[in-house]
Amino acid sequence: MATHAELAVNLLRNAAVFFRDIGQQNPSLKEQMETNAQTYDAVADMLEKDPAGEMALPSEQ
Repeated sequence: MATHAELAVNLLRNAAVFFRDIGQQNPSLKEQMETNAQTYDAVADMLEKDPAGEMALPSEQ
């Protein structure tokens, strides 16, 4: 059975793949879609490494 964090990581990584696929099919969107994919991958990495970790949001700094 997967944990909620494991499910979230999987969803984030699949979303990154989706954004990359969209970017490959639409050259005018490629740069933005790659940025989106990198963001989703980065969040997946953070969640995988520290599922209970916290991140300060701009309004909290």
